[in-house]
Amino acid sequence: MPNRVAVLSDIHAVLPALEAVLDEPEVRAADRIVLTGDISAGPQPAEVLDLLTGLGERVIWVGGNADRELLEYRRGLRDTIPDVIAPWAAERLRADHLDLLARLPRSVTLPVRGMGEVLFCHATPRDDEEVVLVDSRLERWREVFGGLDDEIRTVVLGHTHMPYVRLADGRLVVNPGSVGMPYGRTGAHWALLGPGVELRTTHFDIEAAIDRLTRDSPYPDIAEWADYFLRARATDADALQVFGPRDGRAVAPPRPADGEDDGLG
Repeated sequence: MPNRVAVLSDIHAVLPALEAVLDEPEVRAADRIVLTGDISAGPQPAEVLDLLTGLGERVIWVGGNADRELLEYRRGLRDTIPDVIAPWAAERLRADHLDLLARLPRSVTLPVRGMGEVLFCHATPRDDEEVVLVDSRLERWREVFGGLDDEIRTVVLGHTHMPYVRLADGRLVVNPGSVGMPYGRTGAHWALLGPGVELRTTHFDIEAAIDRLTRDSPYPDIAEWADYFLRARATDADALQVFGPRDGRAVAPPRPADGEDDGLG
């Protein structure tokens, strides 16, 4: 049973942010590193996957909707992806990367000392792109947690890029936020589990990271992309305005059509 688990979510292929988190003493000392999806859709997909696979069995992988979409695009199962950088990222992946993405589970359960059985997923335990938020109503949480074993008292998820910890219908819910595409405030956000929960932020040189991405990533719009996401120009209010109706609290707006972007990546 691991004593300490570092949780990294929504890396979105931003290598400087990932390297900064992996260099944290608590992450280097953690028994396990759990990735809760949306790992590779971004400006340095191959580099990020190569770095993470090099860490070996310490890393436990969970797939996100963005990872699934890259795979579907490359395998001809879809013609477009709403995230504008994703089709480009998909083309950067090697065959071994695609095989890795194809093997990623939707969720994993891991015992953590002091917390018992913890379920890790991307969006919800049953779907990789459902939306739940810190202020989602209890009826919504009961709906998305339907069918979970009673022994699972903690659920760790990502997808919405905003960190929080809350109690929902008797279960502790943890969202570590995003390593590579934070909404609301800058820095690379992650969580440390065992025996409790700590939400952590790794601050790194954003100017240097933007310069590095602009120099090293051949994505055509990399300067604009890096400036927007690494500087967290999408606020938490912006994100909640987009995501809020999707948790069922109101009539949801139409989802972006194929090839359209909602502005959050």
